[in-house]
Amino acid sequence: MPWTKSARLQYQRVGLRYASDLTDAEWALIARKMPPRHRLGRPREVDLREIVEAIFYVLWSGCQWRALPTDFPP
Repeated sequence: MPWTKSARLQYQRVGLRYASDLTDAEWALIARKMPPRHRLGRPREVDLREIVEAIFYVLWSGCQWRALPTDFPP
């Protein structure tokens, strides 16, 4: 079954850094499952979305964690 124009628009990944990056709609689904920020304690230094995208990059590419591109957080 070939791609239709509406399906191509729905699944396009234009503007993402990597093929493993999340769209805003995908992140909205995952963000609901993430733990909320706590009022006490140290604030988060790294955005959780960046961490999830780094994990997906490793899974998608098969690279080692240490071989991640430098634009991902440490």
